[in-house]
Amino acid sequence: MSDERNSNRTQDAPGWGKLILRFIISAIVIAVAAFITPGFRIEGLWGVIVAALVISIVNYLVERVFKVDASPFGRGIIGFIVAAIVIYISQFIVPAMTVTFLGAIIGALVIGIIDMIIPGKTI
Repeated sequence: MSDERNSNRTQDAPGWGKLILRFIISAIVIAVAAFITPGFRIEGLWGVIVAALVISIVNYLVERVFKVDASPFGRGIIGFIVAAIVIYISQFIVPAMTVTFLGAIIGALVIGIIDMIIPGKTI
C-alpha cells in the first residue's frame, strides 16, 4: 500500500514542477508587459508576484465558470477581450498595480505576442 502512495506522489511531483514553472514564466511575462506597455504599471517584485497570482486565479475562474479560454489569442477576439478585462479587473485586487483600460488592451496584446513566442501556456 505504501508503495502505491509513493508512486502517486512521484507522479504528482512533475505536475507541481510544471505549475511552478508556468507561474514563474507568467510573472516574467506580466512584468515585461507592464514594463513596455503605457498605462500598465506594477510596482516592485512582490507586486509582480501578487499580480501574476491574481491574474492566474481570475483567469482560471473565468475559464471554469464561463468556459472561455481567457488567453489573449486563445479564442480570437473573445479571448483577447476577456484577457484585457482580466488584466483591468486585477488592478482592483492588487494594490501595487495600476492599469488604464487602454493599458489593459495593449497589455493583453503584448502578453499574447509573448505567449506566442514562449512555448506552452503561460497565463
